[in-house]
Amino acid sequence: MAVTSAIKETAPVLSLQQVTKRIGGKTIVDRMSFTIQKGEIVGLLGPNGAGKTTTIRMLVGLIQMSEGDVFVQGHSIRNDFSNAIRHIGAIIENPEFYPYMSGWDNLKQYQRMDSGITDERIKIVTELVGLEAAMNKKVKAYSLGMRQRLGIAQALLGNPSLLILDEPTNGLDPAGIREMRQYLQHIADHEGISILVSSHLLSEMELMCSRVVVIQEGKYVTERDLHQGKEQSQLLTVKIRVDQLDSAYKISSAIHGVEVAGLDKERNEIVLSLQDELIPQVVAKLGEGKIKIYRITETKLSLEEEFLKWTGGSRIA
Repeated sequence: MAVTSAIKETAPVLSLQQVTKRIGGKTIVDRMSFTIQKGEIVGLLGPNGAGKTTTIRMLVGLIQMSEGDVFVQGHSIRNDFSNAIRHIGAIIENPEFYPYMSGWDNLKQYQRMDSGITDERIKIVTELVGLEAAMNKKVKAYSLGMRQRLGIAQALLGNPSLLILDEPTNGLDPAGIREMRQYLQHIADHEGISILVSSHLLSEMELMCSRVVVIQEGKYVTERDLHQGKEQSQLLTVKIRVDQLDSAYKISSAIHGVEVAGLDKERNEIVLSLQDELIPQVVAKLGEGKIKIYRITETKLSLEEEFLKWTGGSRIA
């Protein structure tokens, strides 16, 4: 029994297994596979025509898969749709509401379709998205960001394990985008809800997501953990600005495990590839050599730079 419980706890909330979609003889999504664990915010990235929208529509049952399957909390979308879909809350495109009704009354309308949703649950989800003070206002007086958050509240009413959002920050100003990010992170951290989000804002995805999955031409390309700390065995690239570049080169290249990856004579910077634990040793050796150190910076590719590398420069959308 203990073994079974442990397996259940580590099982993914969402699992795509060789999901394929063909339309008119053309393969739109080709054997797509990835997973999402509890409490993760995962970004789905890809250039125009990559198959993001088609993938999302298959996840929620709006279109059928040609091959493969999707499992939500262990339930098959293909063979056990009712039990699978009850674990999903989703906003595909823009949330729609009755503008002449209050936020509360709009959610009450949704409640009438599901007898399991209580007034207490409505209060909980509106607090989660920070709308408790605006629930008696008519939706037509809501800002775009407030309407987006009301849509998320509606998607959360059924206590889903997985929240799927298509462009949730679309049209928001910088303050609204930051606000949306904070609420989604709060939902993931405090409610343990997994979130799959599609967006074209790479910089925002880098701040919001714990991991991104990159797809192109309907195929899985790669994924990247955005928040995982570097392992001790992983090499870092650092730039060190010094006053004596040639001497810094001689000293650094003599240290075992340190590789000189480049020299920038204009900036007086030496570029080193090394393990994190060797940085103090490099600093100490340079100090012993009477070399002044003005700055040490780690260099790494931004998500945008990595995306362009993965997709060969294709535009995202």
